[in-house]
Parts: sequence; C-alpha cells; structure tokens
Amino acid sequence: MVSLFKFFSFMPLVLLHAIGWAAGWLVFFASAVYRQRFLANARQAGIGWRYWLGAVGEAGKLVAELPRLWFGQPVSVQWEGAQHVDAALARGRGVVFLTPHLGCFEITAQAYAQRYGQTQYPVTVLFRPPRQLWLRCVVTNARNRPGLQTAPTTLAGVKQMIKALKRGECVGLLPDQVPPKGLGVWVPFFGGDAYTMTLSARLAQQTGAAIVLAWGERLSWGRGYQVHFEPLSATLPADGTQAAALLNREMERLIRLCPQQYLWGYARYKQPRQDL
Repeated sequence: MVSLFKFFSFMPLVLLHAIGWAAGWLVFFASAVYRQRFLANARQAGIGWRYWLGAVGEAGKLVAELPRLWFGQPVSVQWEGAQHVDAALARGRGVVFLTPHLGCFEITAQAYAQRYGQTQYPVTVLFRPPRQLWLRCVVTNARNRPGLQTAPTTLAGVKQMIKALKRGECVGLLPDQVPPKGLGVWVPFFGGDAYTMTLSARLAQQTGAAIVLAWGERLSWGRGYQVHFEPLSATLPADGTQAAALLNREMERLIRLCPQQYLWGYARYKQPRQDL
C-alpha cells in the first residue's frame, strides 16, 4: 500500500485534486448517511448551498492530496500571519496551535516545521491512529519528519505534548475533534451542543503556552496552499467549560471565513467513545 501512495505522490497536485473532487461527489451521492449528516450540519450552521456545494468536492481533495503531501515533492505554500507565530515563540513558553477540520490541516504542521521546526522549535501534533495496522504504519511514517513529530490520542501522547510545551516547543491539535468520554464537555457549536475537548485549553493553562489559531487554505487549480495564523480574539477563561465554549466560537469564526473547505460531513455531534 505504501507503494501505491508513492505512485500517486508523483502526480501533479491539480490532477490529484481533480480526482479527489470527483471522489467527493461520488461518496456524497453513494452514501445517504454521509449526505444527510453533511447537509444537516451545513444547514444548522446557516451555510447556503453556494458554499456547501463547494465543500462536497473539497472533502474529496483532502484525501486525494495526502500521497503528495506525505511522500511527494514539496508544494507551494504562502504565509499569512507569520508575525503572530514569531510573537508567540518569542514568549518562550511554547505554543498550542489549534486547527479545525478546515482546508488542509496537514499542510499547516508541515509548513510550520519547514520554517521553524527544523531549527529551534519543533512541533508535536496529536492524532488518532487509524485502526487498520497497515494504514497506521503509513500515517506514522509519513507524518514524522524533521521538526515534526506525532503523538497518539492516549495518556502517553498527552504527556508527550506537555513535555514538549515545557521545553518551549509547540504542539498542534484539532479542537473540533470529538474526544473520548470524560475528556470533554457539552458546549454549543454552530447552535447545537457538541462534545468538545478540554485538552486544548488545559495544555495552555497548565504550561503558560500561547494559543495560535491556524488553518491551511487549499488554492484553486493545484496552485498550492496558503497557511493562516492568528491569535485568539479573546482571553481564555480559567473555567474549563467556558474555555471550551470560547474555543468553539473561535473555530466557528475561522470556518465562516472559508465554509466551502470545512468538513461538513464530520460527525461533530456524535456521542463520545468510551476508550481513550
């Protein structure tokens, strides 16, 4: 399977995105469950058809671009908000990067690692290992690179991230990912109650790290990506539930900047898993 990924990694990004766009629409029409959840989430957020239509194909692009990002030649990346990263790093207390399921979240970590991580401030990214052993090996080997390490969604992974922050390094995670039971709170997200992780806020509060919001915009016609970085728009509350609610509002704000690249088909309002 690694050989297949590497084969596709030689393809131009524009071709991979075209394949992904077609695959996104195929899945949308083939799976009634996925389609209903996609449309329900978009309607609840007040997203009009002009935006969710684009998101159907963008969801497919997210998968199709992975071989190139994991095993291919570097892609073109433009930066917006690098000064916010510089300011956060200058504090010397570590940085927590928060990225919603928006655009290409693979490229934000890679872009940071290429610019900062290989010299002084590496980043550790939290991810949920796939259940399939073969895919787990592919993902782990592909994501680990100079300046970029991964941490599993386990207690060991959380400890790994805390240690990184205490060294003044950086961590990254998706705060709109549904955490296991007992590790989140029910707070509003686009008008509906969503089980939301408290880990992202606790990492910053326990270590004094700065929080920087980040997302990677997928440019049209395979022209690459633009990564966006910005600080929180409000002070993080000390209360865990209030902090989670604030971060959800911040994720909403980012998503509304480019709703056509959000994963509306993600099961954001599902019940949490029992295991960590």
